[in-house]
Amino acid sequence: MVTRYDLIVIGAGPAGLSAAIEAAKHGIKPIVFDENAKPGGQLFKQIHKFFGSKEHKAKIRGFKIGEELLAEAEKYGVEVGLNATVIGLYQEKEVTVKIGEEVKHYRGDSVLVATGASENMVTFKGWTLPGVIGAGAAQTMMNLHHIQPGKRVLMLGSGNVGLVVSFQLMQAGCEVVALVDAAPRVGGYGVHAAKVARCGVPFYLSHTIIEAEGTDCVTGVTIGEVGPDWKIKPGTEKHFDVDTICLAVGLSPMSQLLKQAGCEMADTKGGYVPVCEEDGSTSVEGIFAAGDVSGIEEASSAMIEGRMSGATIANFLGYISDEEKEARIKELDAALMNLRKGMFAPENRGKLVTKTEEGIDVSMNLLEKGFVADSEIERYPGVTHKVGVHPVMECTQNIPCNPCQDACPKGCIKIGENITSLPVVDTAVECIGCGMCVASCSGQAIFLVEEDIGEGFGTVTMPYEFSPLPKEGDIGIALGRDGKEVCEAKVVKVRSAKAFDHTNLLTVKVPSDMVMKARFFKEKKDA
Repeated sequence: MVTRYDLIVIGAGPAGLSAAIEAAKHGIKPIVFDENAKPGGQLFKQIHKFFGSKEHKAKIRGFKIGEELLAEAEKYGVEVGLNATVIGLYQEKEVTVKIGEEVKHYRGDSVLVATGASENMVTFKGWTLPGVIGAGAAQTMMNLHHIQPGKRVLMLGSGNVGLVVSFQLMQAGCEVVALVDAAPRVGGYGVHAAKVARCGVPFYLSHTIIEAEGTDCVTGVTIGEVGPDWKIKPGTEKHFDVDTICLAVGLSPMSQLLKQAGCEMADTKGGYVPVCEEDGSTSVEGIFAAGDVSGIEEASSAMIEGRMSGATIANFLGYISDEEKEARIKELDAALMNLRKGMFAPENRGKLVTKTEEGIDVSMNLLEKGFVADSEIERYPGVTHKVGVHPVMECTQNIPCNPCQDACPKGCIKIGENITSLPVVDTAVECIGCGMCVASCSGQAIFLVEEDIGEGFGTVTMPYEFSPLPKEGDIGIALGRDGKEVCEAKVVKVRSAKAFDHTNLLTVKVPSDMVMKARFFKEKKDA
């Protein structure tokens, strides 16, 4: 028996769910199949706040976006089949699905493949030892199952995944002993690197793993510096005692079903992907692709791509007119293009960008060591000085993000219409110290500074997302941008509010000459 649907979606991640919702809004009857026990894909592993603008779900945590998507899917009657592994896709748009021990047959008037991507691995001596895991696996353990992946962890990979997961490992109570990458420059957003660096994690760029050590499990790791020929330089070996090695070395699209269906495929730098139009149409009529299966991007982009495919499918099936489709695609494409702007736009991948859009020198220290040097920070327009409390914005790259502009009730912060512009602080506007900008920043790159509170001291208000939360009166150590100790710090205020969405605001008192250097608080260790 073959069951028919208007639309069969394969994959219940951000792209697949978004496509099904968009299609259902236009009257289509979709079903979504996913091999997992829970829908939402990678979103439920993501506890950090998203970048972009309001339309991209900026400053909302990934798992919250997942919850919103599921609620929307239920509202529009999207049917979701879980623990359902699609094992076949054919040109006739017939799909075979293994559910339990039974193989069932379905036929769609249209099919969308949104199977996402799988983690890449690298091989080195000892790479099969227990304790060598992918960054996605670490996220699953921490954020879905609340299991600590290890006590002492070395991260390989400085892209956004490696940087974000390194921070989340520390939030879970792990010690990240080093962040390593064979590339000579940090691959992800500078704000992500900076928040890892100021926690004291050293970056070893132009380094790779030589060997994972241990008999039954990982007990240590040796890294070494690589030369221009990608070979290890003799004498550069460095050893770390670790129980976990976490790999964040890229993703590969899971495009096998599209190949099976006879879609035209292309072997690209981003993996083996279907040749498709911007709206997700493949070379096989009625079969579409969206999300990471058609090219690796952020979840924000995947959701928009899913919506575009959903609108295209609604038109393909006759539920909306050509004019309605074009209007919707135009709207969604504008949102997508905003995410593909700036220093990390697709056309800039692999390139060394030395100037911001404003003509400011990019911090080479940030690219090579993970943090902006104290001598470089003053060149950026968000770093200002004035009497009283004021924001200091250490956002130094053109990335698509603007929640801070909307968060400030007084209009202290300006970005303008270009979402990738560096934030500017209007010193003529009085800051009331509410902290909304600090809490809203997805990159945790905003601080409130009062340079002089008298008697040679000032205060720094910083974002804090670790447990246990320090208490007012606690004495600790302030760390600089490089993660090194700069001075003693006293906690004078701790703020937690529903509006901050679990980003606590920690205000510490430090010497006045340290307010532009102190960027993290660490408890004093008992002697």
